Amino acid sequence: MGWKTLNSEVVFDNPWMRVHDDDVINPRGGNNRYGWVHFKNRAIAIVPIDAEGHTWLVGQDRYTLGKYSWELPMGGGALDEEPLAAAQRELAEETGLIAEDWQELMHVAISNSITDERGIVFVARGLTAGDPAPDDTEKLAVRRLPFSEAVQMVLNGDIDDALTAAALLRVAVETSASIPRT
Repeated sequence: MGWKTLNSEVVFDNPWMRVHDDDVINPRGGNNRYGWVHFKNRAIAIVPIDAEGHTWLVGQDRYTLGKYSWELPMGGGALDEEPLAAAQRELAEETGLIAEDWQELMHVAISNSITDERGIVFVARGLTAGDPAPDDTEKLAVRRLPFSEAVQMVLNGDIDDALTAAALLRVAVETSASIPRT
């Protein structure tokens, strides 16, 4: 037996997410309350890779964690928006980069115990530089670095954003890039 929803109440709703408080029967047959978040966008992340084997990271202060975070260029794409169009927009906004070649790399469940948020990761190549135009709420630092250094940042724990870590490691494995040892 799987989960069964007896009652669902929306306890918070804004343009980006809706929070539910549900009465459920769990897979073992017990009654529980289950809080979960529905996201009204999907997460879109981009691994830009240039001809020299460098990538770009975006640094920003993350309110929810109370710390500075290095991540791939990423943002939200409306559920009715083509994911590639969202990826192209986010890459240009956050880094100023325009890419000729795009490859969809992977789909990720971001935190499937408390949210239905899904993420899509793209690899972007054939890059041309431009001027970033971040959102009004973003104060971003943009960093170009060798791809292997970005992977090392994941292995060292300097990057702990799940979508960034999964994407960088996936590209490293798929391209047979050498993963540095710590």
